[in-house]
This record gives sequence, structure tokens and C-alpha cells, in this order.
Amino acid sequence: MAEQFSVQAVARIYNDFSSKFGIPRQSGIVSSLVSTIVLEPEFRNPDVYRGLSGYSHLWLLWQFSHAEKQGWSATVRPPKLGGNTRIGVFASRSPFRPNRIGLSSVKIENIELSSPDGPLLYVSGADLLNGTPILDIKPYLPYTDSHPDALGGYAVTPDTTLSVNIPPALLDMVPVHLQKGLCDLLAQDPRPGYQADQDRIYGLSFGGFEIRFTVNGDTLTVHEIT
Repeated sequence: MAEQFSVQAVARIYNDFSSKFGIPRQSGIVSSLVSTIVLEPEFRNPDVYRGLSGYSHLWLLWQFSHAEKQGWSATVRPPKLGGNTRIGVFASRSPFRPNRIGLSSVKIENIELSSPDGPLLYVSGADLLNGTPILDIKPYLPYTDSHPDALGGYAVTPDTTLSVNIPPALLDMVPVHLQKGLCDLLAQDPRPGYQADQDRIYGLSFGGFEIRFTVNGDTLTVHEIT
């Protein structure tokens, strides 16, 4: 029988991603959005972050806590391949895996050691849903973690960015500190890789707002913000 282990969340991350649709496909893609990592009460000792200011980036190990499918599959169908081609689960970053553990590289923006919620970490480039449990935090080591000549499999090329058109009257509804993040988020094309209907109206939740948009060619146009 497979050996079993017990793990617990050491922290949770909080940001403006209130639904899975629209979250960046990988960490680091939308660097203009900042998330806050709040330690669970039993870990709120400032000493856990001692020495962390000497690093610029972190690895976050986290739990896919909102994956709806039950169980796991030996093969998955990545949206980047059109949603029809199957590859092995260990050749993907699908959440439907034996242990639903995610791995993300984020940049440290600020460390606040004293707050009503204990020590806080502010990071940019996260691709995690608001409230996601963090299982571990580790420093990113450039001399060993960076491999510029590594092969990227089916994900060797980055996704194409879109030109974003938001009428000024709609953009003004969004707080100024979220406007650039919203534009950057939309520019990375939130649609599933296998959908390209230019007449379809898509919607995503961000920062307490519902955004409705269409995509025609390489231009994304926002039609409604509520």
C-alpha cells in the first residue's frame, strides 16, 4: 500500500482572484497583482521569516482546494493542447493528480513582521485562488533553481498576449490600484485554450467585480463591469 502522510496548512493566501476562471495559468505571468500570505495562528512567530529579506523570490507549495473532479487520472487533457490531446498527469500541472499539490514561484514585495494578523508576506505573480492553503514556503535559489536551457515540453512557447480595450467609463468603476492588474490579467487571455468563439461573452470575477468581455482576433473588449 502507498505510504500516507499528514500535512497541515501553514498559511493562506489572500488576493483578488475570487473564482478559478481568469487566474493566471502560471505564476509570474501577471506580476502587477499583489497577494498577502497570512500565517495560520500556530505559526505566527516572526522568527519563521528571519533571514528571508536576503531573498527576492519564493517557492510556494500549496493545496488545490477547489478542484471539483473527484480522484485522479493517469492522463489529462491540457487546455493549451486544445482540450482533446491526452498526456500523462506527471507531464502536466493539472490539479487532478494523486496529491493535489501546486508549486508556484513568486516575488517578495514586502515583509511585515508585526500586524494584528501576525507576520505578513506580500508577494507578486501568484496564480492561486483567494484563500488557498499554503503547505510550505521555501526560498528560491537562483544558482540551482534557474535552468535557462531546460526543455519546456508542450508548454515551450508562452501564451500570446491580447490588446485590451476597456471603455474609460467602465475602467473608472475599478479602484485605481486594481486597474493595471485587471488589464494585465485580461491581456493574458483568460479563455480556455480550446475556445475561440469571437461572439461569445465570457465573464470572470476579480476584486469584487464581474467582468464581461469578448475576444476578436488579438483584441479583448470589455462590455460590462458590475
